Amino acid sequence: MASSSEITIGSRKSQLALIQTKHVQQLLEASFPDHSFPITSMTTIGDQILSKPLFRIGEKSLFTKELEIALQNKVVDLVVHSLKDLPTTLPEGMTIAAVLKRENPRDALVIKEGLLYKSVDELPKGSVIGTGSTRRIAQLKAAFPDLVFQDVRGNLNTRLAKLDDPNGPYSALVLAVAGLERLEMRHRISQIFPSNVMLYAVGQGALAVECRVDDKQIIELLSVLEDKDTRLRCSAERSLLRTLEGGCSVPIGVNTEFIETQNGTRELKLLGLVAKLDGSEVIKAEAQKNVDEDGIEAANELGREVAAILIEKGANRILEELKTSRQ
Repeated sequence: MASSSEITIGSRKSQLALIQTKHVQQLLEASFPDHSFPITSMTTIGDQILSKPLFRIGEKSLFTKELEIALQNKVVDLVVHSLKDLPTTLPEGMTIAAVLKRENPRDALVIKEGLLYKSVDELPKGSVIGTGSTRRIAQLKAAFPDLVFQDVRGNLNTRLAKLDDPNGPYSALVLAVAGLERLEMRHRISQIFPSNVMLYAVGQGALAVECRVDDKQIIELLSVLEDKDTRLRCSAERSLLRTLEGGCSVPIGVNTEFIETQNGTRELKLLGLVAKLDGSEVIKAEAQKNVDEDGIEAANELGREVAAILIEKGANRILEELKTSRQ
């Protein structure tokens, strides 16, 4: 840290990442006007390798490794991540000091400019959907086996340009609602997928701020950003993913929500999904638990419970098959 009043924030260089980091910067500046929060941006492995789908790269820290190295080397004091990009096991000496209030975690269908279709079920047989996400492909193939899926990489503006190219192959893209909203492109959303069609990625829609576990000043400072309910929901989701040993590029989907019980308390409900890449087999499991008393540990236990049910139903076999095919 350059000085006690200057606290450096690390970020990826992409437009969306910088918008998210500037949002965190503004919140910190409003809470701590006597500090300055300069941003240092950098490119990650995931930003550099654009020639093949994420699931074929195999590295779990695709969008975080370089940022965490900068954090370890004290080049930066904290790092802003999309929580869905952050591996469930952090490097030694690192901690998630804050999880911000979650935005809409769902996925959206974005139709090519000029086409009059409004939803995925209106698309003609053989229409090409742009996405490299195994989770999205597996769920959509299960529901719409006549569609064709093709990888599309690059930042959001690049992907939209590829979609709208009159000579391009894509009829539509599948993108995160939160990313489109943060880039003020909500008008491009044709359909938001309901949970009976597509479960979202672990941590999707939430921002996380990582710092060094021994940096008590930064941890205390970041506590103003924390949203308890988002932390509990995402802890359960990440615990499920950790138990299944999956990364951000495996076909695992989740849905979490707080529900009121008859006795006036509330419980966290977690629905988890593991699917074959071709959509031929989809396994789901759910459970719910009161997590308000025991907090994160109860949320973690809920994640382990749902993962255990998925494993009992055959989820490990599907994930092993995917691992073998990737190798």
